[in-house]
Amino acid sequence: MKAVNGTAGLNGIAIGPLRLWRRTNAHMVFASDVGPEEELRRFEAAREQAEEQLTALGDKALEKVGQDNAAIFEIHRMLLEDEDYLEAVKSVIKNRGSTAEYAVTAAGERFAAVFSAMEDVYMRARSADVKDVSSRMVDILTGTAQGALHGDEPAILVADDLSPSETIQLDKSKVLGFITRYGSSSSHTAILARTMNIPALMGVDFDDSWDGRMAVLDGVHRQVYLDPDDQLLAQMEVRRWADQERQALLLELKGKPTRTLDGREIRLCANIGTDDDVEQVLRNDAQGIGLFRSEFLYLEEDHCPTEDRQFKAYKKAARAMAGKKVVIRTMDIGADKQAAYFHVEKEKNPALGCRGIRCCLKHRDLFKGQLRAILRASAFGTVAVMFPMIIDIREVREAKALLAECRAELEAEGTAVGPLEVGIMVETPAAVMIADELAQEVEFFSIGTNDLAQYTLAIDRQNPQVVPLADPHHPAVLRMIRETVEAGHRHGCWVGICGELGADQTLSETFLRMGLDELSVAPADVLPLRQYIRGLNLREEP
Repeated sequence: MKAVNGTAGLNGIAIGPLRLWRRTNAHMVFASDVGPEEELRRFEAAREQAEEQLTALGDKALEKVGQDNAAIFEIHRMLLEDEDYLEAVKSVIKNRGSTAEYAVTAAGERFAAVFSAMEDVYMRARSADVKDVSSRMVDILTGTAQGALHGDEPAILVADDLSPSETIQLDKSKVLGFITRYGSSSSHTAILARTMNIPALMGVDFDDSWDGRMAVLDGVHRQVYLDPDDQLLAQMEVRRWADQERQALLLELKGKPTRTLDGREIRLCANIGTDDDVEQVLRNDAQGIGLFRSEFLYLEEDHCPTEDRQFKAYKKAARAMAGKKVVIRTMDIGADKQAAYFHVEKEKNPALGCRGIRCCLKHRDLFKGQLRAILRASAFGTVAVMFPMIIDIREVREAKALLAECRAELEAEGTAVGPLEVGIMVETPAAVMIADELAQEVEFFSIGTNDLAQYTLAIDRQNPQVVPLADPHHPAVLRMIRETVEAGHRHGCWVGICGELGADQTLSETFLRMGLDELSVAPADVLPLRQYIRGLNLREEP
């Protein structure tokens, strides 16, 4: 038996045979025999194909690991539009007479080297993203097949590195865990593995003799054991069984209230991207859907979803929740969520551009189609609507006027509609500052902590250079949340959080003491958070 250390690990224990990840190396020719113009055409065609592949992978990731992790592929797609990257490739083709695949490789290596040389760990990890995008382009240009895991038996995968694209396409039924020579716990691949609950170990030095050998991967203690003896196998099986027991105990919380030891109760709901996610909401016993990100219905196709398509999705969610509230956020298109058919002009700073309610009110016909669909669905369950990216009362009143107009049209047509609670997303400092006035226009606030932190701290959450500086625990962010809760309650509004911060157990007690009425989190976070809240006693001094 031999123990080998890694530098970063996650997600517990995997036991099984090792299998080396085989990649087919692309055969590249340096000099072009067709000229720069043809090579530029080949490059552009490959770039378009790569964008299509990344869009499809993003959709697949959305189903497997949720919105935030699926954004990795949007970042990769955006690199294919980066002017510096494109110019670097084109310059090699024009000035050196090379093939498109050689130019992509050269530019990719140059950009990856820049990231690798940075001091910040997060930024160094971005080197792998550049390599992933460049490798995809080279594979397309050379007609090279992607790597494959040989054998049908479930195994622990071993590779120099795994790109996010390769990770998201893994068949979980065949992959017990993975070990890589490179990578870190902050790499996108590690983030995906964590979300998919696949044990992983990075920074491991291995050789070809590992292929086929029995091993234990211990992601907690950052070790892999080759040819484990019976005693170690027995110990690891006990640890793995204990982990499974903890998961089983969480399931016992299904059907129980999210109530503190001193009797304070809070609604614990789940966030979803499409109607297909409702099954996860029910499986994890959420008390409702606190955020239906309707924009994903707009992003999954190359055309705008019809009113009927949206109605069916909202109706499915409303019926499945059987009376539990479904809060539908109107299309939050813009910033990092772009739909080409909206023909939005390129913006220098899209995070501050035409997004959220601004986009809705600009495209009123499309907005009315969505509002009609939501109203029609309200006849089949308890439905609420909320408007994103609000900064003043005028926007709320205009949206409510359109909603009233749609209700009148449907009633005139003889279409059944139900009651509909109206709320807004509080995700800008402007909304917090006028929360008292806004609370008199709506029935609830839902705090989007991701954007609220971004705009409060002046940190673009899509910019890897400053993301490490973002601190969602910043006193200014927490004060914004507190002031929103107090303003809402002064005027009879209930107030919830639907951003990532809602699942942060280090803040759960703080949020409850602020008086928040609802937390809405990823479906997988519902039961762990319920367990934590049920152990709190708010009568005790913090």
